[in-house]
Amino acid sequence: MTEQPSKLLPGLWSDSPFAALRKEMDQALETFFANRNPFTDETNIGAGLMAPSVDIAENDNALTMTAELPGLSETDVDLSIHNGLLILKGEKKIEKTDEKDNYHVSERRYGSFQRSMRLPPSVDEAAVSATFDKGVLTVSMPKKPGTEPVERKIAIQKP
Repeated sequence: MTEQPSKLLPGLWSDSPFAALRKEMDQALETFFANRNPFTDETNIGAGLMAPSVDIAENDNALTMTAELPGLSETDVDLSIHNGLLILKGEKKIEKTDEKDNYHVSERRYGSFQRSMRLPPSVDEAAVSATFDKGVLTVSMPKKPGTEPVERKIAIQKP
């Protein structure tokens, strides 16, 4: 008969009556964020196949998104705006040149993907443009003039 792990490691989380709940919550969060983009709250369809890495930067004049799409060309990628969402779709197809080759290891990812990002109201959707160079997609999203965020101090009062 084996002892329960909680009895082997006293004082750790396993001794807590909330250990099982914590474990379930950790697993739920891992599963949730494995298929979602936590910054945009949009599902990454095809995340198990191929989910391109993106960087989003902002300056006073524009937002810029860069996406790594190795092995793809601009004809393999579809970029659109629909109802305030910037949608990036594409597919990386398996290219087999010889049917006689037997693969022992294949770590490259293939398949279709979709990433989406909700555009802030400050972006001029009509002026969004994109370039593709050496497997990197760069999307420039200029801001509308006069949409700079307003900052104001809020006084905290005693009740």
